[in-house]
Amino acid sequence: RLPAEQQTGARFAEAGYRLLIPATINRQIYAGPNGDDERIERSDQSHREWIYRQAFQMGRHVIGYEVQTALAGAQWLRESRTSGSVGVAGYGEGGLVALYAAAADAEVEHAFVSGYFGPRQNVSSEPIYRNVFALVRDFGDAEIANLISPRPLTIEHAAFPEAGNQKGTLAQPSFAEVEAETRRIHSTGTVNLEKAQGRGRGDFSALAVHSLAIGFETDVSRLPPVSLLLDQRLGFDSAARHQRYFRQMQEHVQSLIRHSNQLRREQFFYTAEPQLKPGNWSTNAQHPTLDPAEFINNSKSFRDQFRRDLIGEFDEALAPPNPRSRQILDNDKWTAWDVTLDVYPELSAWGTLLLPKDLKPGEKRPVVVCQHGRNGLPLDTINAGKTAYNDFAAKLCERGFIVFAPHNLYRGEDRYRWLDRKANSIGCSLFSLITASHRQILDWLKIQPAIDPTRIAFYGLSYGGESAVRLPALLEDYALSICSGDFNQWTRKVADVDFPGSFMNSNEWEMPYWNLGNTFDYAEMAALIFPRPFMVERGHHDRVSVDSWVAHEYAKVRWLYAQFDLAERTEIEFFQGGHSINGQGTFEFLHKHLNWPKP
Repeated sequence: RLPAEQQTGARFAEAGYRLLIPATINRQIYAGPNGDDERIERSDQSHREWIYRQAFQMGRHVIGYEVQTALAGAQWLRESRTSGSVGVAGYGEGGLVALYAAAADAEVEHAFVSGYFGPRQNVSSEPIYRNVFALVRDFGDAEIANLISPRPLTIEHAAFPEAGNQKGTLAQPSFAEVEAETRRIHSTGTVNLEKAQGRGRGDFSALAVHSLAIGFETDVSRLPPVSLLLDQRLGFDSAARHQRYFRQMQEHVQSLIRHSNQLRREQFFYTAEPQLKPGNWSTNAQHPTLDPAEFINNSKSFRDQFRRDLIGEFDEALAPPNPRSRQILDNDKWTAWDVTLDVYPELSAWGTLLLPKDLKPGEKRPVVVCQHGRNGLPLDTINAGKTAYNDFAAKLCERGFIVFAPHNLYRGEDRYRWLDRKANSIGCSLFSLITASHRQILDWLKIQPAIDPTRIAFYGLSYGGESAVRLPALLEDYALSICSGDFNQWTRKVADVDFPGSFMNSNEWEMPYWNLGNTFDYAEMAALIFPRPFMVERGHHDRVSVDSWVAHEYAKVRWLYAQFDLAERTEIEFFQGGHSINGQGTFEFLHKHLNWPKP
């Protein structure tokens, strides 16, 4: 019962085409399974974003699921046909799917893309569920269209469907921009660009449909629309169908999460050292201690994978540091200096350096890098009196350590999330920027006359605890790491739809990392820190996670160190408290492994 000019499907059906019109995940706001989940409502997610978030962590995508649906349909049509060719056509999100599906399957013989094709340089400003990792590093729409060549491709410049919120919007490119993108297609086949002139909506225009039909050697332009179609499906409910499709995607992702623990162990632990695999264990009651050398050496390739494929890195060399400093605090025990270092032409690293006043000429002391959490500042760790930090940087300096409290980029909602989004488009992340900053910080610290470059430790809370398992895993100059208020079963924390404290229920939409769930959780990241000392600090009432999850993930770390007779290098401290620095067992750990006497 569409207006006559919009009855595109009916025209094709009357012309003898066989049509398969798949469901798609809609953009309506998701409100939870019962429609009344306030946590999900506050996170302002559409159905598409809800699938995107959990799937991205597991190396899947709502777009990928829909492309697979289209390809399954095309295969079914090919297998069930008696003659004729198979094509795929779509508008809006369907246009995206049609373009990708035709590029992915050489047996799709015709492609029609309406209301989607154009330049992708600003893909990071589109809705979050269109975030495809490393897309523009390797592919624009023209490069994807090249994969369709020499098969015919019809592109219609039509009004985009309206969609978006604070996480991204759709903006229709001009006809000139679309035309410029089509000129970059190096096709030996037929590429038709049509313009839906004077049309406020974006359904298929008669001219574009005619162009598509010519590719099939038919003509549908002269056929009148069907005045009435009879729906012979008994009790059909499109909302129920959408819900089934949506739940099927979710259940597939959740099944990946449930099996990811064993997958990660086999891909990393058992590959780096086959003797760790249960089937290779000795039958003796006393299992022999292994030599860590092979595991450490084999871990290098996994560190490269973590850096290159999961966190991402930039090609540019670091800029000369050009250090600038100014004194900002002074008391009877230490002085504090703000230090700024250049990293890249448009990126600086800065933090606060605390120097004990009892430093002796020529003396070299260990350093503790004290990292704040989300929306924090270096001074929060020093003298802000915040119960989360308990001034731990100042207290460590009073114990004789040199302390550096760097500023990390996760500050200013949602500005740093947009940095992550932009970085994702070229195969990087927010931590690509943070890692580069800490490389520069470490290089500068190591050459300071009062610092022992072999004794630089990292200690971070919350987002700083997240940094404590990522940065030392990548930067081997960190001799020790302490993760506070963050250590977790990260994959479940990010993507488990049943855990109330999951990031699925929060506004922290930058938390999924592409394919991290299949490759590295916190035990695997800690394994990249091994054999350096590693500690976890956990408050019983910290709502970031639950004790059982933390203990389960840490048990894998403790087990790994024990296999090489290095269990004394790792510890966990549970304390009666919340999301905060406790500063008891961790301070002891620092004194012990940085070889610095307690006061």
